[in-house]
Amino acid sequence: MAAPVPPFTHETAVQKVRLAEDGWNSRNPEKVALAYTPDSRWRNRAEFVNGRADIVAFLTRKWAKEQEYRLIKELWAFTGDRIAVRFAYEWHDDSGNWFRSYGNENWEFDEAGEMHHRYACINDLPIKESERKFHWPLGRRPDDHPGLSDLGL
Repeated sequence: MAAPVPPFTHETAVQKVRLAEDGWNSRNPEKVALAYTPDSRWRNRAEFVNGRADIVAFLTRKWAKEQEYRLIKELWAFTGDRIAVRFAYEWHDDSGNWFRSYGNENWEFDEAGEMHHRYACINDLPIKESERKFHWPLGRRPDDHPGLSDLGL
């Protein structure tokens, strides 16, 4: 099945969000970068990222710091070539401190379905390991694992 392209319907927007979640849960920077245009522009927290090489470098740093990263994304809204999502991910640092990071992203796509703009706002909440809610093996979230709304997040 081909990846969804604009103009998005509810069904194709949901598919696009899940494909993005799956890609990020792979924690493979080179693979993830291919979902973005070669000149893609990001704002991630207070960092500005431009182009695939910067995306790979950014994600490499991110996943070196954010260990045992597990992410859930959920569609919030969409139009023809734009999608808004909310998300949460859990991770720990190299000292074993756990966090749940919450955020929102706004995405804009080209006609081929590659993202050319990504704006992310993210907040980190320290949690105890016993408060974790994302317990699947590293990689793709299983289809039967609850989503954000199901988990009350």
